[in-house]
Amino acid sequence: MEQHSPSLRDEALALLRSGSSNRAVAELLNVPRGTVGWWLHQDRKQRGVRYEQPTDCPMCTGREFDQVAYVYLLGLYLGDGHIISKPKQHHLSIFCDNTWPGLINEAESAMRGVMPSPRVTRRHRGGCVEVKSFTKHWPCLFPQHGSGRKHERRIALVSWQQEIVNTHPWDFVRGLVHSDGCRVINWTTRTIAGERKRYEYPRYFFTNVSDDIRRLYTDTLDRLGVEWTHCTRAGKAYNISVARRASVALMDAHVGPKH
Repeated sequence: MEQHSPSLRDEALALLRSGSSNRAVAELLNVPRGTVGWWLHQDRKQRGVRYEQPTDCPMCTGREFDQVAYVYLLGLYLGDGHIISKPKQHHLSIFCDNTWPGLINEAESAMRGVMPSPRVTRRHRGGCVEVKSFTKHWPCLFPQHGSGRKHERRIALVSWQQEIVNTHPWDFVRGLVHSDGCRVINWTTRTIAGERKRYEYPRYFFTNVSDDIRRLYTDTLDRLGVEWTHCTRAGKAYNISVARRASVALMDAHVGPKH
């Protein structure tokens, strides 16, 4: 193991105490970052300084954050996301089908837009990609987090969330559709002048077993003037359909298919 002089260690600690980052000090003094981090840890321990992980949580610091990214991420979370909270590990996960690379990129971009500092990773799991962001503060931004499955407990937006959704409703709808929705091409046949013809038309579906989450979706569609209907599956109205031409045109203009 390479030995470093006490004077080099003292110089590094002086820079760290003045606010320099571990990386900057390591590069300036040509010392491994791990060594710099160890020196800092030992110095804090000797001085009895308790280290508090810095946070850029908007709820805890009051800082401004990207509200468009937030409501899109909120839609993704309500559909295909969850938060894991453990004593030494907290992270938000959004699961994306790996056939939609654009969606995966947008999920990661939205996480960084809301919380720039936490580490974000991607984990390939079978046919999907899990986009993960590590910080214990995600429950601050998603108070819907709780024990058990989302469809087995009440899901409601708190007042500040609803205000943001009201300001950026299309981004919320887009996040929900990109998580638990799809744009498909339906077809039917009609007989005209004795000739059977095939007609195709686009349609949006949103499928979620939570009554509360479906209601958040349909209430927002109502405010946007989008007409929708229930479609039953296994005797239950899990599917929300948007099929009328004018409403599909609105969805195409503001949501669009996954990519």
